Amino acid sequence: MAKKIINDHKAEKTAKRINEFADMSNKELIDRAKKLSKRYRVANEKKFKLKDYPTSVSSDLGKEEKPVEEKVLQLGVEALADMQDKLYAQDKWSLLVIFQAMDAAGKDGAIKHVMSGINPQGCQVTSFKAPSTEELDHDYLWRCMKNLPERGRIGIFNRSYYEEVLAVRVHESFLMGQKLPEKLVTKDIWNDRLSDIRNFEKYLNNNGILVVKIFLNVSKKEQKKRFLERIDKPDKNWKFSKSDLAERKFWKQYQECYEDVIKKTSTEKSPWYVVPADNKPFARIVVAAAILHALDSMKLEYPKVGEAQVAELQRLKNELLAEKQ
Repeated sequence: MAKKIINDHKAEKTAKRINEFADMSNKELIDRAKKLSKRYRVANEKKFKLKDYPTSVSSDLGKEEKPVEEKVLQLGVEALADMQDKLYAQDKWSLLVIFQAMDAAGKDGAIKHVMSGINPQGCQVTSFKAPSTEELDHDYLWRCMKNLPERGRIGIFNRSYYEEVLAVRVHESFLMGQKLPEKLVTKDIWNDRLSDIRNFEKYLNNNGILVVKIFLNVSKKEQKKRFLERIDKPDKNWKFSKSDLAERKFWKQYQECYEDVIKKTSTEKSPWYVVPADNKPFARIVVAAAILHALDSMKLEYPKVGEAQVAELQRLKNELLAEKQ
């Protein structure tokens, strides 16, 4: 009996917490999202240290947080769908969302859950693997530039040109395979590339493409747990390869590279968000919040029609109503 009373009390508290979020107006929800995303936005890049950003935090959603997290994410996805519809209709801005992370940090899951309510006509996802022979015959930005989102659309990059200052920096053999003139491969090449990327993103901003960069910050301990899960569960075996374990051995080098990359390329208009990724549901809420923050800055609205168009619409309406069935 006592256990039932406790469970009923928990269910009541959970329902109350869910209703608090469900009763919020769209503006209140977006304001909350902006406040949340600011916690993980790299605002002072000069003092940035990756160790200052946790991989796991409390979601502040209460002890019975799972159903609350699900509801909050659902509301965030609905708000995203509404703003994306206006983005598509307005046809002026576009948004590029870049996901970077260590293996098993949850990039695919975040993209799947956060973008689940988006109209496919207004969104495109591009995953970048090891470059092909054709891609190696071009500059490293070429393959990404081909996949930039059109006006009115959201583009998702699952990995990106940032691999050129991450994986390529960790593995010198990758750089050698890019067939660059020898005199260009100097000790300054990484700073040069970071400068080029920063300028490239400024160019995108100046052409109406906002860039949001998400680093899913997973701990080495949590990555190990997820790797073991992929090995132990038959339906997840396909997700694991021996290269994942090989890359894990370079953990320290990757962490150093990520710190340098984020410090040198996070800007006001193209910010990095360092998202605690050990808790997948909460990480997805933060990702949704960061995207909502960017879309809200565009001041999106449906195109307004003039008086002549309104009159024409009324004429066409009357014509339809006058039709004989």
